[in-house]
Amino acid sequence: MTALAPVLAVWLAALLAAGAPDEADRIRRGDRRAFRRFFDATHGDLLRALARRGLDPATADDLAQQAYVWIWEHRDRIDPARSLRGLLFRIGLTRGLNAVRDAARTGPLLDAELRAAEPGDPAALADLRLALAQAVAELPERRRQTFTLCFFDGLTHREAADVMGVSPKTVEHQMGHALKAVRERLGRFLGP
Repeated sequence: MTALAPVLAVWLAALLAAGAPDEADRIRRGDRRAFRRFFDATHGDLLRALARRGLDPATADDLAQQAYVWIWEHRDRIDPARSLRGLLFRIGLTRGLNAVRDAARTGPLLDAELRAAEPGDPAALADLRLALAQAVAELPERRRQTFTLCFFDGLTHREAADVMGVSPKTVEHQMGHALKAVRERLGRFLGP
C-alpha cells in the first residue's frame, strides 16, 4: 500500500490542478497555457464519459471540442470558486444528451435523406438539401436564427437563449414553430 502513495499523490495533484481555482482564474483572464494544461488534464476523461453515453468516437470528439470552445469563449463568466472540470463535464454531457435526443427527433429527416439518396441518385439528395435550405430561408428571422442555432449548431435551448438574449421558453416556442414549418415544407421527402 505504501508503494501506491506516491502514485496516488501525483494523480490527486493532477486531478486538483485540472480544476483548481487558480487555474480557473488564469483561464478566465485569457491564459492560453493554463487552458492548454486544463485541456490536457481533462480531455481523455471527457471523451470516455461521452463514449459511455453511447456516442461514437467522432461525435464524442466533436462534442468535447464544442465544450472546450464554449468555455474559452465564455471564460469571463468562469467562477474560480466553482469546479471548472465540473462545468466542462456538465457542458459536454449536456451536449451529448442533446445529440442523442436530436438524433431521435431528426430521425424522420435523416430517414428521408437516406430514402432520397438511393445509390446512384445524388440528384435526390441534392433536392432534399436544397428543399431544406429553402425551408429554413423562408422562416421568419427569429425562427430561422433559433433553428440554425439549435438544429445546425447543436446548441441547447438555454445556450441559444443566451446567444439571442431571450428566455429559453422563447427559444422552445420558436423552435417548435420552426420544426413544424420545416416538416411541412419537406413533406414530399418524408413519405407516408
